[in-house]
Amino acid sequence: MNSGSAASNRDHWLATAKRVSRMVNFAWWLETLSAPLLVAAVVGAVALLVVRSGFPDITVWKLAASGGGFIAALALGCWAKASRKFEQPGQSLVRIEAAMRLRNSLSAASAGVAPWPAPVERIDAGLAWQWPRLLVPPLGALLLLAGGMLVPITSRSLRHPGAPEQPQAWKQLATELDQLTKEEVVDEKYLEETRKKLDELKSQEEEQWFSHSSLEATDSLKKSHRAEAERVERELGRAEKALANLEKNAGASNQAEKNRLMEEFDQALQGLQNGAMKPNPALLEQMNRLDLKDMAKLTPEQVEQLRENLKKHSEAMKSGEGEGEDWSDELLAGEGEGDEGEGKGEGPGKGGVDRSPGHSPGVLGNETDPLETGALTGLEAKDLSRATPGDLLELQDGEHEVDHSPSGITQGGNTDATGKGGDRVWRDALDPAEQRTLKRFFE
Repeated sequence: MNSGSAASNRDHWLATAKRVSRMVNFAWWLETLSAPLLVAAVVGAVALLVVRSGFPDITVWKLAASGGGFIAALALGCWAKASRKFEQPGQSLVRIEAAMRLRNSLSAASAGVAPWPAPVERIDAGLAWQWPRLLVPPLGALLLLAGGMLVPITSRSLRHPGAPEQPQAWKQLATELDQLTKEEVVDEKYLEETRKKLDELKSQEEEQWFSHSSLEATDSLKKSHRAEAERVERELGRAEKALANLEKNAGASNQAEKNRLMEEFDQALQGLQNGAMKPNPALLEQMNRLDLKDMAKLTPEQVEQLRENLKKHSEAMKSGEGEGEDWSDELLAGEGEGDEGEGKGEGPGKGGVDRSPGHSPGVLGNETDPLETGALTGLEAKDLSRATPGDLLELQDGEHEVDHSPSGITQGGNTDATGKGGDRVWRDALDPAEQRTLKRFFE
């Protein structure tokens, strides 16, 4: 055999031995990695869910990169541990010649004491892949990690908001201020000052929002705002009513009544100007320019326009206050209108000593139907041996049997004679001695 063919045979068998050793070493690595990989996949899936819940802004590719890095580090550690059992190409030659019964020809050729055998078409190293055992752990780990990254989950920040909910009174007051701003019926300066006070309450630490001092300050601010709103509404109503009466009595000759109405209008105007809450500056300017002493020079359109403005602002103040009130106030007040005179009518009234109650029926819920007990009936005792004293055995309807026959007394000769007077009562019931005693007593 020439040197060329000998070198070719040697390269063939050495390459086959290296391929077999790589297969054996890869199998040892997978065997070492299987159990730690499943444990790491379970822990990693839980960790991914926790991280996604706490940090919803993290992207999927970042989670995948961090998970891949962890798995790579685990794989390298398992490779280092499995390398203690790795098989060298020389050992693989022994495995091949043992499986193919080559009678130590490959070992002898490797030692240089015999020529390398000729290559064969089919190499049998006595090994076979157990694919179910090898693929189940990696696939299970892949599914667990994919679930940890892709399963929908609610963010922890949404389930447990960081800031507690603000007091309801703040929301109510802010809503009323926004409504007044939208309607443009109040001076903006008052709204800004009230919002500034409300913002000062909100700027407190969250732990102090529901403290006694904070709630007391909130209640004071709310009551002050409501009082100002009611005052403006009342003064606007007075001014509108006085203006309507002046327009109605413009042609009348009662000057004293006109003076009273003009004074009432001026008082309402002064009240609107002096309070903390002032109506729209344009409305105040229109009221100041009005000359009530010379109503004849004013056109009906001008007076009607001013009245409409006053009514509009008054209704806006009424609609803006009281929104979001406690439901118990509406419950106790009721929605119907009762008869104030006799306490009769549909819906709850206002109540009083001379009329019906003011509450609405069914406030605490629907009334149950009355219990019908029915008529008293007797039960027929089937087993009288079990009856106890006091048991009701039978009920009967009937009349007493009265003996209407005249009572008689026995006289001498056994002759019955009808008693007379008291004789019918006591003679038959008493012995002779008792009869004599009673006879002497009543003589």
